Amino acid sequence: MPSTSWFPTRYKMVFGTFLLAMIVLFDRILLSVAKDPVAESLQLSDKQMGWAMSIFALGYALFQTPAGLFADKYGPRKILTAVVSLWSLFTALTGVVYNYGILMVVRFLFGAGEAGAFPGMARAIYSWIPLQERGIVNGINFSGGRIGAAFALPMVAWLMELVGWRMTFVILGGVGLLWGLIWYLWFRDNPEDHKGMPTDEAAFIRAHTNRSTGEEEKTKIDFGKLFRSKQMWLLMGQYFSSNFTFFFCLTWLFPHLKTTYGLDALEAGFYASAPLVSGALGNWFSGFMVDYIYKREKWALSRKAPAIIGFILASVGIVASVYMETVTPAIIFISIAVFGADMTLSPSWSACVDIGKQFSGAVSGTMNMAGNIGSFLTALAFPYLLDMTGSEVPFFYLAAGLNVLAILLWWGVNPEKPLQLISNTKL
Repeated sequence: MPSTSWFPTRYKMVFGTFLLAMIVLFDRILLSVAKDPVAESLQLSDKQMGWAMSIFALGYALFQTPAGLFADKYGPRKILTAVVSLWSLFTALTGVVYNYGILMVVRFLFGAGEAGAFPGMARAIYSWIPLQERGIVNGINFSGGRIGAAFALPMVAWLMELVGWRMTFVILGGVGLLWGLIWYLWFRDNPEDHKGMPTDEAAFIRAHTNRSTGEEEKTKIDFGKLFRSKQMWLLMGQYFSSNFTFFFCLTWLFPHLKTTYGLDALEAGFYASAPLVSGALGNWFSGFMVDYIYKREKWALSRKAPAIIGFILASVGIVASVYMETVTPAIIFISIAVFGADMTLSPSWSACVDIGKQFSGAVSGTMNMAGNIGSFLTALAFPYLLDMTGSEVPFFYLAAGLNVLAILLWWGVNPEKPLQLISNTKL
């Protein structure tokens, strides 16, 4: 093991998770971009496409807590390799579906596979990243997802023109399989076990994480305590609101822009990518803010302030966007809303790692489960409310109301108080 390194090994791990986050959102947004050719090929209505988009979020939500539990038990090396390989397979299989029923099954299993991505990352961050760096690391990771989705919108539209929507899914499934292979060969669950980890860096990580001595002894989580925790429910509620706003960008924003403003696919792709780039900036800004405040010995404020500011921006931006008559100002306000919604991610996941400790995977997965129930409902709420009312306005007001509720929920979160989740039964 080397004694020192000019570029810390833990940052190489963060680069790997940043790329993974790009792949996660890249694959997730494919169906939105491919909506028109898929609907035409399979003869699907808008409501059926809404279900095809939302069924992913249902599979993703339901498997969050189990995936996080597996990451805690078996380690992020094995679990991330397995889940990335699984969802990449179903990404590729999307390209060969031939009817609505099979599309629904494949999309559900694709969501179940992706469920382990961010809980697995959270568990890796708990072991590898010092407390004072977790805000910006979470910000970097989630910005990767937004950059990946933003890049995917115009690029996938171009690729589908070149090779068709079916082959596009197959090609991008192969990219995920390649990442999984590289991750398994390079990563180790404990930084001390990595051959390239300098001894001084390993000591620094150990001294500045909140891992307890002897914690590596396998313990079992008590799910009764988890779901009786007020803090857990507060984090779940606010994350539901955050995802309800953001998932609109991954499902209905692209077709909404095409229809409302009469754009072609490439134009809609470029406009729809702007809020995602804004979200990436929101993640970076929030991550920096989390760490800046934490280093001034204000642990609780470092999580609460960025999240509350973010939800204020999200609620204002999402309402203002519906009153814009042209596409450019509408996108500006949607970008402000997504900037704000994404400001909530770094404090949310940092708080989960804070209170979850060795159960960070399960705690973050449970929060993400609630968030993606919000995603599931978003993909359905937009077409159904539009059909019921003849207007997009009720959907945007609903999203704004949830953001205001999330502000109130954050006041009760205390990241300095870890959850007591250890069961009396050893694994």
